Amino acid sequence: MIGYNTYNQNKEEYNMTITSFNPLIVTKDAETTIALFEAMGFERRHTKTGINDKDITSVRMRYTGEDGKTFHVDVTQAPVPQDITTIRMNVRDFDEAYQMLLEKGWKNAQGDKITNTGSSKSTMMVSPSGFSISITEHLRKPE
Repeated sequence: MIGYNTYNQNKEEYNMTITSFNPLIVTKDAETTIALFEAMGFERRHTKTGINDKDITSVRMRYTGEDGKTFHVDVTQAPVPQDITTIRMNVRDFDEAYQMLLEKGWKNAQGDKITNTGSSKSTMMVSPSGFSISITEHLRKPE
């Protein structure tokens, strides 16, 4: 985990915690991309379907090296005009990360929509220069 301290316009401190950080590929041909990563030794770990009540599917893949280090890539099948390569950044507190990025001039690529699959909350944010990051919080079930 990485802790990131920053301040909003009112000088209030944010203590955003990043829990993972990896590439995310959004494509209309996910199976070809997934097959490429499988050929490199990545394994499918988790699949979500019907995201935003649409024909959108996301696959989390993991590679474990001989030294035990792990690497992840996410591949999302979606109706996009061209492939998008972005960063998936999992955070401990979605609302805090979302607000911090908004205050720094980032825009939600979905307008005001936040995707909630029941197990996670996410949206793609676009910086003033056009760089994008998909922020995600895994929702924990109350104990």
